[in-house]
Amino acid sequence: MPVQKLRVNDIELAYRIDGAGTGAPWLVFSHSLACDHSMWDAQLEAFGDFRLLRFDTRGHGSSAAPAGEYTMEGLASDALALLDALDIRRCHFVGLSMGGKIGQQLALRAPARLLSLTLADTSSRYPAAARPVWDERITLVRSRGMDAVLPTTLERWFTLRFREQHPEEVARIAALIRATPVAGYVGCAHAISHIDFTARLGTIACPTLVMVGADDQGTPVSMAEEIVQAIEGSRLEIIPDAAHLSNIEQPMGFNALLRQFLASCS
Repeated sequence: MPVQKLRVNDIELAYRIDGAGTGAPWLVFSHSLACDHSMWDAQLEAFGDFRLLRFDTRGHGSSAAPAGEYTMEGLASDALALLDALDIRRCHFVGLSMGGKIGQQLALRAPARLLSLTLADTSSRYPAAARPVWDERITLVRSRGMDAVLPTTLERWFTLRFREQHPEEVARIAALIRATPVAGYVGCAHAISHIDFTARLGTIACPTLVMVGADDQGTPVSMAEEIVQAIEGSRLEIIPDAAHLSNIEQPMGFNALLRQFLASCS
């Protein structure tokens, strides 16, 4: 099915449905900042027995990018409204980085909707010292566009070895970063920089998998460990030889861990 659009929460959200037909469980993927739904292309074939929903978060891809400061509550509300519009009552939710933050907010707001939660390369809060880093990125993008943060973003997102050995894949992601609307990046960066979920994560009761690249600089293993400590019964998997976009850098390892987890939830 090609990319389609629905109007939810007074904006148009783009989404795509792939995989199995009616009757299969829903598996929903939520992408990182400065990407879009195609970030999950390496997962499509491995999970073709699910009904797969991928969507472009507000401010990204083919979704609308209104000006202003977004909130994580608002981004999760968009995701929930899309699920409602598509009559998806319950789903397995997989989010990476920003998508993982949306997943946490969704699990806190509408726990009955989630069959399971997978949080990859993400965080539940940022220390006060990190706020100036986000403010600097916002200032750079506002003044000079997305190219201003492109080199440092790619360095954080992929290991040096991957950047050298897979230039075509790095170029594909670089194109997604460049294509991200400034308003969307700024709005979502504001939402990300203000999250503080850790103290509330203990209320999450659905099966939860936390994954992180061993070489992730942006959301390091310590942040993943903090989430696992807060969510009772959750499990941590560290993916070797991967930085922030672990699903792209090590798709076979990522897919195997997710497949094993989903099988345990059935």
